[in-house]
Parts: sequence; structure tokens; C-alpha cells
Amino acid sequence: MSNNELLQLVNERANKWLSDSFDAETRAQVKALLENDDKNGLINAFYRDLEFGTGGLRGIMGAGTNRMNIYTVGAATQGLANYLNKVFADRDEIKVAIGHDCRNNSRKFAEASAKIFSANGIKVFLFEDLRPTPELSFAIRELGCQSGIILTASHNPKEYNGYKAYWDDGSQIVAPHDERIVDEVRNVKVDEIKWNGNDSDITILGEEFDQKFIDKVVSVIINPDVVKRQSDLKIVFTPIHGTGVKLVPDSLAAAGFKNIIHVPEQDVVSGDFPTVVSPNPEEPAAMEMAMQKARETDADIVMANDPDADRIGVCTKNDKGEWFIVNGNQTALLFLYYIITQYKAMGKLKGNEYVVKTIVTSELIAEIARKNNIEYFDCYTGFKFIAEVIRDLEGTKKYIGGGEESFGFLPADFVRDKDAVSSCVLMAEIAAWAKDQGKSLYDLLKAIYLEYGFSKEKMKYIVREGQQGAVEIQNMMKAFRETPPTELGGSKLEIVKDYSTLIAKNIINGSEEKINQKITSDVLQFFTEDGTKISVRPSGTEPKIKFYIEVKAKLNNIDDYDKVNAATEEKVNTVMKELVK
Repeated sequence: MSNNELLQLVNERANKWLSDSFDAETRAQVKALLENDDKNGLINAFYRDLEFGTGGLRGIMGAGTNRMNIYTVGAATQGLANYLNKVFADRDEIKVAIGHDCRNNSRKFAEASAKIFSANGIKVFLFEDLRPTPELSFAIRELGCQSGIILTASHNPKEYNGYKAYWDDGSQIVAPHDERIVDEVRNVKVDEIKWNGNDSDITILGEEFDQKFIDKVVSVIINPDVVKRQSDLKIVFTPIHGTGVKLVPDSLAAAGFKNIIHVPEQDVVSGDFPTVVSPNPEEPAAMEMAMQKARETDADIVMANDPDADRIGVCTKNDKGEWFIVNGNQTALLFLYYIITQYKAMGKLKGNEYVVKTIVTSELIAEIARKNNIEYFDCYTGFKFIAEVIRDLEGTKKYIGGGEESFGFLPADFVRDKDAVSSCVLMAEIAAWAKDQGKSLYDLLKAIYLEYGFSKEKMKYIVREGQQGAVEIQNMMKAFRETPPTELGGSKLEIVKDYSTLIAKNIINGSEEKINQKITSDVLQFFTEDGTKISVRPSGTEPKIKFYIEVKAKLNNIDDYDKVNAATEEKVNTVMKELVK
């Protein structure tokens, strides 16, 4: 599409937003975009419609078809309501649950959605205030809902908001429903949105329902005796201004932990996230206040959530007494190592257990599963795909844990999305178990590497904003497909997996295998002869292309940890430079 054609398209779209179907504030914003000599703002606001990606609907707040606002949210809700009324037409009653996080406009969007659903004859359960995403997932199953939504942009900066849609199993929506809902949403015109709901069809959920969720969260404890012995474990917790502010401390207390240390400045609920640039527990700056509190109190562990409390950040001390963030792969390793170790010790393994990871997550998880004769499954990035595996195997096999490298873990299947509330409780138990043996989480990590092999992972992303950025990302993926690297980190390329074709090709002998996934995805993976793995994928929720690198090594002696760690760090950086030039 030429620049003139693009400008014509966005002008046509924008002018439709000057009609009386839109409120005066929105019309004024659109008029300003149209009159601005710099057309980038207009283009980025109108060049496309927001669509469901790996994390649902997400974008910068403001006027426009490519922005989060009451109209794009309204269209999404009307489209979802239309779809529900078609799919569940034979039911006497269709029910949905609605939650929201701390972000600016989240409550406004949630209440508007509740009215739209009720206006379409759908019964609504609306949380009284902000609540964690995992509680919304739990509510769908607990209340027998056919769908649910939560207004959240997870860990994105304050300018963003989002809309996650869920199906009747409590999971984010997957194919074929996702594409069909998008089609419904595309067909919704603003004047077709039913804004005036029926309040009698909206039930408010409060503390009584919270207690039901907490009771289930506490059930993730595997070894209550450990918790009793270490009930005074010093836990620093921060919600980073978000939804975990009450339910995580309440859940930890219900599990038996008595020494929960707050970061008062970050207990302030705010969509402006006043103490951080980005409310992302993956970033050191977001975790610094909690780590400082840990230094002051000589804490045993630091835990944090992102604003909608589905991701868990964990910090521990190394052998020099320095606090550091345990990365997402290591967090998943700690969880699964502990779960499997405890199940084995208690004789709870019956032979039908399984774990799940995403394809970009550490292969060391697969190694732990294999060595313990536990089945494991690989799936695409996004917890909806982990939930899909759980749904497919429900009643035949036992789920005991699943995670992804981006700080998401699900310890139990009463929730069908990543669950930082339950994960905080289980991670506190792991820290208590380590302390019971005179160890730290850092010591446990080294023990895992000694037993199962060493792995070093790093993710890097490149941001490309707007319509032009989307084209650049497409061109980068095209170039990697047409001319893949022949060697990385001094090791020859052996296998290329292209999930857009579901073909894995051995570059050395020319053989090909079918990749076992239900649907295609825009992901490339490169495997070298020495076991190095590189994954390349555009983000489904942000204007980024992501590079995931994992290199392996052998740790023969615990005393060699620092040396092996440094060597693999150097190799990861070398591979990164070779990929991203």
C-alpha cells in the first residue's frame, strides 16, 4: 500500500469518528489528529483495528480504531456477546465474569462491558473492584460461566490498557473461537453497540468470593510441615501498585506464613505506577525498592507481581550476599524441580503426571521431566496454549505444573491462566524448604544445574512502532527464513523449525519432520550441533520482535559454577551479536 493510499484509508476511518455516534471528547481528539500536519499520530491510531493476539486486545489508550477506548472495548464486547449468543443459543442462561486491574480507565471499561453484556441478555458477574487475573479465570469455572473478560495490559507501561477474553474452561480464547470472535467484532458498527444494560442482570462479587479463591490457592501447598517449621520466613512482597496488593498477602497468611514485609510506597494502587517507569517484575528497576527492603530487613526472599498479578518475580541472594532477580526460566525450574522432588518423596507419582512449557522456554525443563519419567508437552507462547493442553488431557492425565520464560507459572489447574497468587504461595514454600536445609533458592538452582546440566538463557527484543514498524518486523522474519544463519556461537546450524509451515528441517542431512502443533505460528527456531537454541518471533501484544537464546554447558563441580556461568554468558552475548546486527 502506497503512502497516499494509506493516508486515504486512515482519513476515511477517522472521519467516521466525527459522527454523533461518538462523544464530544473523542470527536475533538480525532479532529486534532486530522488537522495535525504530522500524520504519524493519525496513521498509528487508524491504520488497523486492534485484534486478539496471544494476550487478547491490547494497545495505547486514546481515540482511534487501533487504540484502547470505550468504542473499541464496546465493539469487542458486542462482538463477543453476539458470538456467545450464537454458540450457546440452546442455553437458558449465558453467564460471563468480568474483572479489571488498576489501570486508568479499567473500571470504566469493565462497567461499560457489563452493561453491554446485560443488554444482550447475558448474566454478568462483575468484581466490586480490581482483582487478579487468576481470580477471574477461577471465577469462570467456579460460577459456570461461558466466558469472561478482564481489562488489563499486564506489565505494559501506563499508556496501555487491554482486554483479555476467556472461554468456559477459564482459559484465554484459542482457535477456532478467537478468529470467529474477531470476525464478529469487525462486523460491529458503533451504532449497533447496546450500551444500556439491565442492572438486575449484574451481580457484584466481593470478599465472600475472594475467600473461595484463597481456599483453593492454599491447596497448592505440598508439604505443610515445612511451612509450619519455617512460618517466620521473612518474605518481602510488592504488588507494584497492582491487584496483588491484598490477595497475595492474605493467601500467604492463610497458608501459614507470618512474616510478610510490605513495600508501602508500592502498595499504593495506581494506574500511573508512580515508583516505576514500567511495572514489570522482569526489570531490575521495578524490583529495586523491594530488594532494598530485603537488604534492610535481612529477608529470605523477595516476591513481586505485575499489575494484574499473573506474573511472579522472585529475588534471592547469591553466595556473596547480593540480591538478584531469578529469571523466568530459573523460576520455572525451581517450581518443577520442587514439585517433582516432593511428589517422589511422598510417593505421589502415579505415572500419569505431566508438565507443560512453551517452545521458547528452557529445554532444561524437558530434561528434568525426561530423567524423572514424567511426560512433558511443548506449546506456543501464551498461557492459553498451556491451558489448551490441560483441557485436552483433562480426566486422563494429571497436570502438576507448567510455565514460560516470561515469569508465568501455573501450579494447579483450578485456574487456567498463569497464576502469580498461587505461585507466590508455592514459591514461599520452596524458600521455606530450602531454609529448612540451611540453603537458599540460589543454592537450589546450583543443585539443579549440577544434577541436570547447566543452561543460560537471555531474551532481547527490538521495538518497531506503528504501521512502518510492523512492516520492518515482517521483513526481518522474511530475511531469517530465506537466509538462516549457517553457524552461531562457533557451532554449525543443524535444525531449523518453522512454525509457519510446521516443518522441522535438518540442514546437515536434508531430512524433514512434521512439527506436532495444531495450528501454525510466525515463529522460527534454530538449533546448533552443540545444543544452542534460538527462537525468533514477533510479539503478539507489543510492537516488538523477540530473540530467545539458550546455550548449554556441563557443570561437573559446584565450585565451577561461576566459571561456567561466565563462559555461557559470553557465548550468549556472542550469539546475540551474530543475530542482531
